[in-house]
Amino acid sequence: RMETDYNPMELPNNTGFEEDLDYRDFEGTDVKDMRLEAEAVVNDVLFAVSNMFVSKTLPCAEDVAYINVETRERNRYCLELTEAGLRIVAYDFDQTDDRLQTPYHETVYSLLDSLSPAYREVFGNAILQRLEALKKESQS
Repeated sequence: RMETDYNPMELPNNTGFEEDLDYRDFEGTDVKDMRLEAEAVVNDVLFAVSNMFVSKTLPCAEDVAYINVETRERNRYCLELTEAGLRIVAYDFDQTDDRLQTPYHETVYSLLDSLSPAYREVFGNAILQRLEALKKESQS
């Protein structure tokens, strides 16, 4: 299962993903829907990229989903999400290139960190802001 439960920015309460993720964690249900997982990945890091969304043209299944991402540097990628992790499958939206042999990343954070210095900066700043807010909370 992908690690997508940490977000330095507060998500609005009406996303609906919390309930779905809670359901999936019950022992023995073994419910895996990669589209749901992909939506959670997008929600976690959308604030730190120019554009990111689950592909509507490439097929999603229980074991695979595709995510389009455009970094702040304006580079476009199509990512494949499976139990193995995330990897680049094309250098444009809604494409796959079978000749492309890119490594899997366990998390969307490590993948984007390797692709986009601007992502790294925005994400790092968000974490610092969140830590400062927590520090102020604990002091009051």
